[in-house]
Amino acid sequence: MRSPHRTFAFGVLIGFALVGLSVGSGSAQTPDPRVGTWKLNVAKSKYNPGPPAQSLTVKVEPSGQGEKVSTEGVAGDGTRTATQYTANFDGKDNPLTGSPVADTVSLKRIDRRTTERTDKKAGAVVQTLRRVVSDDGKMMTVTVKGKNAQGQDVNHTLVFEKQ
Repeated sequence: MRSPHRTFAFGVLIGFALVGLSVGSGSAQTPDPRVGTWKLNVAKSKYNPGPPAQSLTVKVEPSGQGEKVSTEGVAGDGTRTATQYTANFDGKDNPLTGSPVADTVSLKRIDRRTTERTDKKAGAVVQTLRRVVSDDGKMMTVTVKGKNAQGQDVNHTLVFEKQ
């Protein structure tokens, strides 16, 4: 049986990584600022409730009219985590693997630097993630709201740095 902290931290890792990073189609002149590898800055991030992840790396690649996202991390209890999804910015549900919190993800583009991700479990919304890349393209802030695997309210602000 998973500990509540491990499950929560794992869910947070997955949610942030998968949610946090969106990729859209971009031209050669204006590359998408979300494409690339991002690392969580734990010290600048805020977890409510905790515990925070020990580490999280998110890789965002362009895919069709959307993105392919894969994550690797270490939860607060030291457990290794990994998630993956591929989705377009069309609002349709797509499979999410590796998450104890959700089984599908859908994406919406707000503007060039802002996207929203909706995570669902068995068709019900469990988390929403708003991802904003800084003007200089070096930081991405992911705001996560919803419920964790234990049904607790989640209100996190994750800060990622582009590698």
